[in-house]
Amino acid sequence: VKTEKTKTMLKPEITIDEFAKVDLRVGKVTAAARVEGSDKLLSLKVDIGEKEIQVFSGIAAHISPEQILNQSVVVCVNLAPRKMRFGTSEGMLLAAYDGTNPLTVLTPMTSVQAGTALS
Repeated sequence: VKTEKTKTMLKPEITIDEFAKVDLRVGKVTAAARVEGSDKLLSLKVDIGEKEIQVFSGIAAHISPEQILNQSVVVCVNLAPRKMRFGTSEGMLLAAYDGTNPLTVLTPMTSVQAGTALS
């Protein structure tokens, strides 16, 4: 079901060269906690193979720390770090939400090693 929100979310067209700059990796959530003072944010530690990164994700209203802990997720790992009052977020967890159905965190369909690049 398409909603008004999903109809207006299209972004400007990009080239394949621009898209190639995005580094999407499979990561494994090794720690997850609610962020004190925020109803929306979870603080996640995500193993992306060669290192572990800190990611703040606005999914707390939909997913508990216990639900996402030890899950494989898809993360954009080459965003510039973003300083927040809680700390620095070093990536972005990919998820889909249309406003009516439950939020869905993007995950691989089969077991994939942390750090595997998406292509």
